[in-house]
Amino acid sequence: MARPNKRERADRFDAELDDLPEGMRWREWMGRVEAAIFASTIPVTREKLAMLVGKSCKLDELIGDIADELRARPYELAFVAGGYQFRTKSRFADAIRAACSSDLRDAGAPELTPTELLAVTAIAYLQPATRADISRLAGKEISRDVIARLKRHDLIDAGLRAPEPGAPFAYVTTKKFLQVFGLGTLRDLANIEQMEEEGMLERPQPETELDAALGLDDDEDELFDADLDYEAAEAEDPADET
Repeated sequence: MARPNKRERADRFDAELDDLPEGMRWREWMGRVEAAIFASTIPVTREKLAMLVGKSCKLDELIGDIADELRARPYELAFVAGGYQFRTKSRFADAIRAACSSDLRDAGAPELTPTELLAVTAIAYLQPATRADISRLAGKEISRDVIARLKRHDLIDAGLRAPEPGAPFAYVTTKKFLQVFGLGTLRDLANIEQMEEEGMLERPQPETELDAALGLDDDEDELFDADLDYEAAEAEDPADET
């Protein structure tokens, strides 16, 4: 007997479960949604989860019930990168690192230097952002090496070239960025003042204080600005951006 194809299996799938009592139907829907999220290697969108339950199901309430049941567990249901995903709670990070293989650890957030963290933060807020744009927000030049490392981590990608002299690459964040930093969408980014209060972002000192600390005079300051303007105008070799 031939196995049913994908279309036939979909036609046979009973999302409504009208033959079950209300309470059992709700528990079955919860099980389906939880199983789908558990089995997926990427966040599962709300649209896909809605295919597993009946039209009368209030999906937000069902997801809330799943989240409530996980309160005592070492993992939780999170909305990241436009979908739902199970994530271990941060307080168990040391135990996971001690017990699990390096491959599993590498699947989590990469270790970033302060400069790399500042650069990816600048891109997140300014995107699409050229290297000159990023350097201005960071208060110092961001090298091609920093950009290349962020690309290797799949946190950023090169979008279209900017419509300015030299047509430099303009960078954007990726879905991996949202997953790593636990964001549902870019709208969930904290404002810069909040990040500064929480110690997540070291913003540059005021210009006068920075000049005094570094012993720079006005002429040297103009040279730094001119260097950034030249960076924006130069034609970048695509091979250098990978």
